Amino acid sequence: MSLFSFVKEAGEKLIDLLTPGNANASEDLKKHISDVGLGNPNVQTTVEGSTVTVTGEVANQEEREKILLALGNIQGVDKVDDQTTTTAGAATVAAARFVTVEKGDTLSAISKRVYGDANKYQKIFDANKPMLKDVNKIYPGQTLRIPD
Repeated sequence: MSLFSFVKEAGEKLIDLLTPGNANASEDLKKHISDVGLGNPNVQTTVEGSTVTVTGEVANQEEREKILLALGNIQGVDKVDDQTTTTAGAATVAAARFVTVEKGDTLSAISKRVYGDANKYQKIFDANKPMLKDVNKIYPGQTLRIPD
């Protein structure tokens, strides 16, 4: 459906994930999705170079976006090709915006930039759970969901 770009050099390092010939890459990615709390058994992944393609059915737009971020915020991934569909009958929700964390950013600074109010940082934090576990642990190059 769409191709999302990420900062290839940033992200969580999953050893040997994108090594050419890694026959377990798809299973490793599925485990990673589960490890961050998004264990949707209907999602499948394939890896070609530095591009991850994700297919299957997700419950809603929020789950879709979180899975894309979980896959894209892996060191060595520069594109995620979203080929997922949403469960029939799922409520239609507008897609969130995305922002790439810059050097020196905090969630408060990002909140001030996008909402005009630094105190709305918790909204960004909540929208990126379970990938974010601490409001102070973001890094340059990381992509975050920005809900309306």
